[in-house]
Amino acid sequence: MTLDPAIIDALSGVSTATLTTVLLKKGLRNVWMRGPAPLRAGQKRLVGRAFTLRFVPAREDLATPESWSSPISTRAAIEAMEPGVITVVDAMGVTDAGIFGDILCARMAKRGVAALVTDGVVRDLAGVLGTGLPVWCRGAAAPPSVAGLTFVAWQQPIGCGGVAVFPEDVIVVDDDGAVVIPQKLVDDVVAAAVEQERQETWIMQEVEAGASLPGLYPPNAENKARYEASKQKR
Repeated sequence: MTLDPAIIDALSGVSTATLTTVLLKKGLRNVWMRGPAPLRAGQKRLVGRAFTLRFVPAREDLATPESWSSPISTRAAIEAMEPGVITVVDAMGVTDAGIFGDILCARMAKRGVAALVTDGVVRDLAGVLGTGLPVWCRGAAAPPSVAGLTFVAWQQPIGCGGVAVFPEDVIVVDDDGAVVIPQKLVDDVVAAAVEQERQETWIMQEVEAGASLPGLYPPNAENKARYEASKQKR
């Protein structure tokens, strides 16, 4: 299901830091994936629906180079990816086997995949960077995935960086990492997050003007009234 462009536009202006706070207020504490970090400095914030892939520990009869030609393979999974998705890969935190290299990342870029997020690593680092595919991961390693992992499925619930991710959840990635927004909460989270970003922008302006923090962050009744009045002037 394609993500509403209005949601993408709204969340593109909301940091993952703000989203974790908004989700915390809604009772969700475990939404930030541990491990994935921008592979390249300066990658812009991206928003997309989750397309999930899952690896399990390597088993010698299954994790072989021949498995790359199997109907159940990372190659087949990539051909099922739709434009705009953010691919989220459960690599079990393994850092000595690269789940994707330059050729697979190049194909993902050609298919219009927005980004790759994994708690594992990639291989062929220079080539991956050359594809232009934005990647959030734990680094790079030379060995192929079958050296430590067995690919088993796509578009199933997974755990990535200690966080449960379901297909069609919304993923937001930026310099602070990757956050998942449960599909059913997206509309409520977007509204709350956009308002919080707006309020914090106003608070920052007050701080830069010399205001002290007590009663400002978080705002007391007086400062809330001042903030609401400022919105009316826009």
